Amino acid sequence: MAALKIKLYTNHSCPWAHRAHISLAELQLPFEEEIIDLSVPRTPEYLKVNPRGLVPSLEFNGEILTESAIISNFLADAFPSHLLPVSNAPGGALLRARIAFFVDTFISKVNSNFFKAQFAKTDEEVEVFVKEYVDAVVKEIEPLLSNAAPFFNGSDKLTQAEVLTGSFVVRLFTLPKHGILPEHILSDLSAKAPNFFRWGQAVSKHPSVLGIYDEEKIAARTKERLAKARGA
Repeated sequence: MAALKIKLYTNHSCPWAHRAHISLAELQLPFEEEIIDLSVPRTPEYLKVNPRGLVPSLEFNGEILTESAIISNFLADAFPSHLLPVSNAPGGALLRARIAFFVDTFISKVNSNFFKAQFAKTDEEVEVFVKEYVDAVVKEIEPLLSNAAPFFNGSDKLTQAEVLTGSFVVRLFTLPKHGILPEHILSDLSAKAPNFFRWGQAVSKHPSVLGIYDEEKIAARTKERLAKARGA
């Protein structure tokens, strides 16, 4: 059997690329890494890898995959583990569907408000989006975590639900103390969505989630972007 060859094109500040890192860490797969500078136009060489110029991209035994969810789900399917059951295992198809629904709900109903709150032009707009974030978590996510222990569906290990949301959750739980969001977003979540808050605390402290996460650097860069967006 030929040796496994995995190369990840990534940027450690990108939460979408972060998903692939969580996958690779949990699956304990060796890989080569190439950092893509997102602050400058992409090189012709990288555009041959991914014509969209986005990260992550994954080269797997000579084949190129793009888009973070596709890459992470491919890895989970290629290397069956605690992250995601195979579909023909007892209850496997149902759990896969529930994980997919959880991730889709988090990304489509909740997550956009986090970025809107960060880059809102005024403090009043920030508060509007923070409230919308908390309200969406209470309505959409809180019921789906009723049996988290501490991870999705009672798991004591990360699942694909955390792989695909953890990079955003760790930012939620760490950036408010840097003044990027009002700190009361966390106290509001603790009071109104205790299942989510306990789950988020566990996710944001997990070694696979923290692996490439440089909190200080990301906070500083986010503040720079905020200053520019607000015309400071």
